[in-house]
Amino acid sequence: MQLIENFATNRLLAERLQFQHLNELNWMHQNQQVMATLGGVRSDEATRLFIFNNLHHWQRYGFGLWVFRDKVNHQFVGRAGLRHTDVEGKNEVELAYALMAKFWGQGLATEMGEKILQVGFEILKLREVVCFTLTTNKSSQRVMEKLGFKHERELIYANLPHLFYRLKV
Repeated sequence: MQLIENFATNRLLAERLQFQHLNELNWMHQNQQVMATLGGVRSDEATRLFIFNNLHHWQRYGFGLWVFRDKVNHQFVGRAGLRHTDVEGKNEVELAYALMAKFWGQGLATEMGEKILQVGFEILKLREVVCFTLTTNKSSQRVMEKLGFKHERELIYANLPHLFYRLKV
């Protein structure tokens, strides 16, 4: 399997998540506006564990999360990627994404998702990908629908109500 460490979209540069991204992820994970959509603010220690777990995922599966930057000024935009996750006792591959608030509403989550799904289906040969968000996150629901995901059901994930979507090839 080909390891995709770096790639670009029309407006963004993506690089494989590394420990060197700790400060930027701490900045994101401690931003109340951003983390209100992701289950709440995380401590420095929780962010270190998040990176460790995601680095382990890369080693185990050959894919994971990427950090995204603006092509023009290299500003940190967010993180996104594919990762295995347990959903109600079933192993699923999830499209996960999170953007800094100043980049919301510009179509960047959709742009990131399109490229990541292309990698997932064409290179990794995945047959389906899931995505879920808080029931209150209307913006993320729109992104999932633009990407072609179909709503399946509501569920409780991380002790919070979520909407669960699936996309099959």
